[in-house]
Amino acid sequence: MTRLPIVLFGQAVLHAPTRPVTRFDADLRRLVADLLETMDAAPGAGLAANQVGVDLRLFVYDCGPAGRGCVVNPVLERLPGGLQDGGEGCLSAPGLSYPTPRALEVRCSGTDEHGVEREITASGYLARCFQHEVDHLDGVVYVERLGGKTRQRAERAVADAPWQGRKVRHV
Repeated sequence: MTRLPIVLFGQAVLHAPTRPVTRFDADLRRLVADLLETMDAAPGAGLAANQVGVDLRLFVYDCGPAGRGCVVNPVLERLPGGLQDGGEGCLSAPGLSYPTPRALEVRCSGTDEHGVEREITASGYLARCFQHEVDHLDGVVYVERLGGKTRQRAERAVADAPWQGRKVRHV
């Protein structure tokens, strides 16, 4: 396994939709293992492939007792039940954290790294993680979802960050 460098906000690979995974082979399983090692070392609760410069549609996650694993070619469905509001950060925007509204409950379907279909109904923190990671795979970083004064604070923080390379866009 290898720790991979994490791509920072502003790099093009973070701001474009990823490609579906079509090959379930040893290379994919190695990528998943590398993503897990990189996420653990960061440390983080989730890591999308494009956060390490790979434009494939998969992410790994570790939300403690709520679960650990990967989802390949995820499809996310927001379920009824309202919104949760909590602080959110990102390994690709280090040092920033902002309250970010997310659906309280979601269903995430896709496959594992072997191509075995899976469907996970998640709530709370795990639901937040899945939404955050699928956003990455769609080319959206969480700070681009913020509004109002929180958005203004985020834009200033990104502009002042030593790693910044792009203005926060509106989605």
